[in-house]
Amino acid sequence: MYSLRNQLKGTGVALITPFTSNGDIDFEALSKVINFVIEGGVEYLVTLGTTGETPTLDKYEKTDIIKYTCEKVNNRVPVVVGIGGNNTKELLNDLETFPLEGAVAVLSASPYYSKPSQEGIFQHYKALAAASPKPILLYNVPGRTGRNVEASTTIRLANEVENIAGIKEAGNNMVQCMQILRDRPEHFLVVSGDDDLVMPQLACGIDGVISVAANCFPKQFSNMVRAGLQFNFGKAKELNDPLLEAYSLLFAENNPAGVKAFMAVLGLIENNLRLPVVPLSEAVYENVKKYLTK
Repeated sequence: MYSLRNQLKGTGVALITPFTSNGDIDFEALSKVINFVIEGGVEYLVTLGTTGETPTLDKYEKTDIIKYTCEKVNNRVPVVVGIGGNNTKELLNDLETFPLEGAVAVLSASPYYSKPSQEGIFQHYKALAAASPKPILLYNVPGRTGRNVEASTTIRLANEVENIAGIKEAGNNMVQCMQILRDRPEHFLVVSGDDDLVMPQLACGIDGVISVAANCFPKQFSNMVRAGLQFNFGKAKELNDPLLEAYSLLFAENNPAGVKAFMAVLGLIENNLRLPVVPLSEAVYENVKKYLTK
């Protein structure tokens, strides 16, 4: 079975989608962000994740972002495309119509709001895997979807469905993470979706992370992950400790409001978001500026 474990080992960055002041996609800023994170040393990019504000993007915008991102990356690093939702039929159409030629995999968040049973989650992913031209990475993020993908369901999908290649596990649950790592088949990629837990998860054997923080701290964060993958946890801790405050600020009010505030202060983007997400409150924004001046 095809394995992504070597190709997507280390740090992937869940890219933001920059907007202009009138709400359009700011492709010039997106180019700056892509170059910034690649030059910072991340191993791969994930476009159209939740951090990219995909619930507010239409299909034409998503298509343009995929094409533009793959063009700007120009094979410097792998690209993963996010295609998730709670309408299985619509997602099957997206998998057929989105320009996925330049992608190595599809990251698909489990169905939100509908709160399906574990069997419903299994059948949803089985249908996506059968239709997808690229390997599917599961994405468990119960804080957003309202339903946990249990470790037993993840392992069942890994063993029984041919085109399921891995999981982004963002359940904020160390025990569940360890259960998946214990029981996964050899080919199955397991990466974290919880920036603040990555360092201890690396000690458990996780393959890396798809990170929000790597948008604004690509060098320090990816170096920390590489140190952890080499089981050099003295070095990993040295790099991670200064980021602990940043993790709190990044998620203090909303993602991606936090990361966009950091990147605006760094001069990479304008601090614009699409409703219903709004920029950070003035008090938290000031704390972001204070942190970055240290």
